[in-house]
Amino acid sequence: MNTIRGGYVYMITNTHKTTIYIGVTNNIRRRTHEHKSGVGGKFSKKYNLHCLVYYEYFNSIREAIRREKQMKSWKRAWKENKITEINPDWEDLAADWYDDL
Repeated sequence: MNTIRGGYVYMITNTHKTTIYIGVTNNIRRRTHEHKSGVGGKFSKKYNLHCLVYYEYFNSIREAIRREKQMKSWKRAWKENKITEINPDWEDLAADWYDDL
């Protein structure tokens, strides 16, 4: 049996919004927790990227990966505009997801 699972494309940044990271995951809560806990990857840890400012859900992980690749090719201004469309103040969308952080 072949089970197709959905996926998320997300953007995280640091407190000063100087660096934007784009990633893909099948579990946005788990992956965000990893970033916030400092185990989210070398790049996000190095630049202290822990604020989830944007995410999109796709019914298939393949679609999410395609979107991630597309977004990674964007200029910074395009990424900023996409974030601002749904999150004008660049608030951490996962700020209240965890009690242990």
